[in-house]
Amino acid sequence: MIEPYRLTASEALPLLKSGELTVEAYARSLLSRIAQRDHVVKAWANLDPEFVLSQARELDQVPLEKRGPLHGIPVGVKDVIFTKDMPTAFNSAIYRDTPTQLVDAACIITLRASGALIFGKTTTTEFAVTTVGGPSTNPHDESRTPGGSSSGSGAAVGDFQVPIALGTQTGGSTIRPGSYNGIYAFKPTWNAISREGLAIYSLTLDTLGIYARSITDLQLLSSIFRLSDDTPIPSSTFQLHGARIAFAKTHVWPKAGPGLKAAFEKAKELLKSKGAVVEELELPEEFARASEWHRRVCEGEGRSSFLGNYLLAKEKLDPLIQGQVENTTNLTRKAQLEAYDGCAKLRPVWDEMASRYDAVLTPSVPDEAPVGIKSTGDASFCSMWTILHVPALNIPGFAGENGLPIGLTIVGPRYHDLHVLYAGKAIGELFEKEGGFVSKIV
Repeated sequence: MIEPYRLTASEALPLLKSGELTVEAYARSLLSRIAQRDHVVKAWANLDPEFVLSQARELDQVPLEKRGPLHGIPVGVKDVIFTKDMPTAFNSAIYRDTPTQLVDAACIITLRASGALIFGKTTTTEFAVTTVGGPSTNPHDESRTPGGSSSGSGAAVGDFQVPIALGTQTGGSTIRPGSYNGIYAFKPTWNAISREGLAIYSLTLDTLGIYARSITDLQLLSSIFRLSDDTPIPSSTFQLHGARIAFAKTHVWPKAGPGLKAAFEKAKELLKSKGAVVEELELPEEFARASEWHRRVCEGEGRSSFLGNYLLAKEKLDPLIQGQVENTTNLTRKAQLEAYDGCAKLRPVWDEMASRYDAVLTPSVPDEAPVGIKSTGDASFCSMWTILHVPALNIPGFAGENGLPIGLTIVGPRYHDLHVLYAGKAIGELFEKEGGFVSKIV
């Protein structure tokens, strides 16, 4: 039998619900994996093995007929999301060693009510704002970043330390680690999942993100969070033959490295070989302003979000956060409003454009994970989709010049989350099988 830690959530779930695999045995397998690997990967900000096992034993006592839809599935939680029985420190010197906040975020309440095992807290950059990396490393190459700000969640899932993990995205903090760690990463439509209990950077941008090693797992989580599209998903499998699939390079394409360029072309070839109708999608010129508008929204909303912490302990805040509160870029309210209004106008334009296709593919990152862990990498390709509030799904399968993973992102119209996952399952199976990436993680 396969080692339990290598199971996806969907593979483990029937074993757990039937009692063939106990939650305690599953947890012990994952804890053993963590003990073996986490001195390298360093994915966890807070993990108490004895507490994990005590929770697991409690779940094993739940009668078979009362076991929830996520019974015993371990979930890693980014350390900016409140958990009532684990401290939430935001990777901030202000909150290090402070008492546990005795409240769960809304998403954690939903997961617990569904039977999930909240496993531990994963690393993040400070308040999920900065790109200052460390201590987490990329499980495929410890000399490289796992991305951020959801660093530990992406690394833990990529390294088989947990099957599911939660992240957040304000710029590219879910999609980028998904690409760098060679896993699926899903940023649903903005506000489709409650953000109550998540540290707030930008109310306009912050979105819960989910990591998994299979689309089936993401579809399972989408049902738990009751994501829904107005048009039902077909009962039949998505057919690549005849599907209209667009490739959008976007205005950020000049940043594309050799690994991304090769992945983009390989993806087109693979889809064409399966009978898909592939075309380039040129976005209207005004979409090129989205990156600048994203910056303005972050600066304008960070100015108010972190005022309290600034007044409490300015010297303990990263200079980037201090600068936002102090408005060192002299952002005017007029410019901030222009960003809000400009993006609001673009959102329905994007929805209409994307609705013409069965899927739209766009870059996740400029290239494979860069060397070094002092920076979490470049989120430039992601920020436009975040401010447009659209669902985005990183699909793994390709490799860069050093054999490290590179993913591409499927984006869709707002509130077409299930359709993005539906198309992503077929496209992901193709890319994983024929994209060329071979994992060396054992």
